Amino acid sequence: MPTKREREYYRMGFRDGRKDSAFDLSQDYRETFPSGRVSKVFDQPKPKRKLSAWNKFVKANSRKKEFRYANGKLKLKKMGIAFRRKKRR
Repeated sequence: MPTKREREYYRMGFRDGRKDSAFDLSQDYRETFPSGRVSKVFDQPKPKRKLSAWNKFVKANSRKKEFRYANGKLKLKKMGIAFRRKKRR
């Protein structure tokens, strides 16, 4: 485990390297957070994936009393059996 001093030296070297580097992000792709981190800003977010048949089944049936324990957890084994038994188109 590095000591406190070693961590401080590493941090200082990292900061100096960032300052000295010729690589500079243009302002269009730069967003600075309060913590000082830098990340890229993308124009459009990634499109979300479609839900699988199992995910749709769980979403539709998760509130049903027969698939819930008294403490609120889901009975996934029972849901799996019901999912396999249901007729799919």
